[in-house]
Amino acid sequence: MPRSRLLPSRVIASAIIVVCCLFSAGCSSQAQSPNPAEAAPPPVEVMEVSAADVPIYSEYPAQTFARNLVEVRGRVNGYVEKWMFKPGSQVRAGDVLYVLDTRPYQAAVQQASGNLRQSEADLEFARQQVSLLQAEANLAATEANLKKAQQDYERLRPLVEADAASKQDLDAAIAALHANEANLKAAQANVDQIRLSTRTQIQANEGKVESLGGALDNARLNLNYATIRAPIGGLIGDTLVPVGGLVSSSSTQALTTIVPLDPIYARFKVSEAQYLAFARRRSEPGQASQLELILADRSVFPQRGEVENALNQVDPKTGTLELQARFPNPQHTLLPGQFGQIRLRTEERHNVIIVPQRAVQQLQSMQTVYTVGPGNKVMARAVKTGERVGAGWIVDQGLEPGERIVVEGQLRVRPGMTVTPVPYRNDTKAGG
Repeated sequence: MPRSRLLPSRVIASAIIVVCCLFSAGCSSQAQSPNPAEAAPPPVEVMEVSAADVPIYSEYPAQTFARNLVEVRGRVNGYVEKWMFKPGSQVRAGDVLYVLDTRPYQAAVQQASGNLRQSEADLEFARQQVSLLQAEANLAATEANLKKAQQDYERLRPLVEADAASKQDLDAAIAALHANEANLKAAQANVDQIRLSTRTQIQANEGKVESLGGALDNARLNLNYATIRAPIGGLIGDTLVPVGGLVSSSSTQALTTIVPLDPIYARFKVSEAQYLAFARRRSEPGQASQLELILADRSVFPQRGEVENALNQVDPKTGTLELQARFPNPQHTLLPGQFGQIRLRTEERHNVIIVPQRAVQQLQSMQTVYTVGPGNKVMARAVKTGERVGAGWIVDQGLEPGERIVVEGQLRVRPGMTVTPVPYRNDTKAGG
């Protein structure tokens, strides 16, 4: 009985040991069997680098402004009767913007015109010299009387000496001669006085005519100023004085503003070193600066601009100099006050290597790229990058023309691995 009970337990234990051995052997053989998918070299996208001449561009924050912005103001006082423009519309020089109450200025014109006509009549009367003509006629009559008295005296004197005439008649002739001589002097003095008075009166009336003519011109000018016109062409703003509002020539508040939009200007600041480099490049033949304006949505303004002027001194606080660029704006796309970026060509690099930014890996201060060498082996290469060009970097050190670099798939490879290189297609990659 005891033997029959022990036999089955030994058999069971032996069977368990055999099963464990077989399971262990199966697991070991399964672990040692190769996986074809893991053994295949991973594919990576590579590109062969080459040297080329590359223009270097710099970007500077900029803001647009209108150089000839004009505030429209009233030159005379009056109440607004008509408002003739639409805010935000384009106006031309000479367009009527406001019409004031012109009745006081029309009355002033009429009054000045009447005063001028009266003064012109007085001047014409003075020029006729009626009093002078009368005085000259009296002088001529006095001269004739004096001549007759002289003749009477000369005729009686020999007769009296010959006792042919009385001494009384000679005395009467002498008295008449002296009287006519006195009358002649008085008449001559009267002519001289009237001539001087007439000349003075003429000059006074001429001055009065000129003065009243100026007053009439001023009244007409004020009447013309009562109709307020656009001094320049451009985009007009909103009105600050409504219909019925009072316009004052001494007011500090403008009626509205007009902004010329074509051309428009942009100001930006550069450092002293950048300005010197820009000035040297600008002075070279055929190196005229063509500026690009990048707008807030990163679109490029279609018109190219040029630096028109620079301010006359460097800001001592920031060490920068303000440059002002001029851009054609025929479609009035740009408005004053917009922010953007000025892109300026600052340098020309020759025989440099450019790699996509995605190919460069940054670890703290070290920059590396993966190169694919003989046998499609991956190697890590330390590089030193320079200026940024579009979506790429200029590599100053670490690469030679003709080498292949990994652009896509860096996360799947390690130095020393064998890879399957395929050409890099930058047209399908964002930012390539």
